Amino acid sequence: MKHNPRYHELIRFIITGTIITVIHYGIYLALSNFLNLNVAYTTGFIVSFVCNFLLSNYYTFRTKPSVQNAIRFCGSHVVNYLLQISCFNLFIFLGVPKAYAPMPVWIIILPINFMLVRTALKPSFKWLKKMHPHEQPK
Repeated sequence: MKHNPRYHELIRFIITGTIITVIHYGIYLALSNFLNLNVAYTTGFIVSFVCNFLLSNYYTFRTKPSVQNAIRFCGSHVVNYLLQISCFNLFIFLGVPKAYAPMPVWIIILPINFMLVRTALKPSFKWLKKMHPHEQPK
C-alpha cells in the first residue's frame, strides 16, 4: 500500500477527535449535575477547544500554531459550536437523556468538523487561481 498522507491525516484526526471528545464529555458529565446543560456543554467545548487547537496543529495536520491558524481555527469552531449546540438542544428537546444527548451530536458533526478544521489549518487557495485566469502564467 502506498503512503497516503490524507489517509494518515484522517487517522490522526480520529485519534485527536477521540481524545477531545473524552475531555469534552467528561467535563460535560461532571458539570451537568450542577449547572444548566448548555453551560456544562459549552464549558466542555471550550476546554476541549484549547486541547484541540494544540493537538490539531502539532499532531493531526502537522502545522505550526500561528496567529493566522488560531484565527481560522477559532472561526471554524464558531461554526462547529453553533452546529453542536443546536443539535444538542434538539436531542434534549426530543427527550434523549442528558447523559447520551452529546453522542449523536458528535456523530453528525464529525465529517463537518474535519473539513472545517482541515480548511482552517491547511487552507488551499487553488480555487482562487481558477477564478482569475489572467493571474496564471502564460
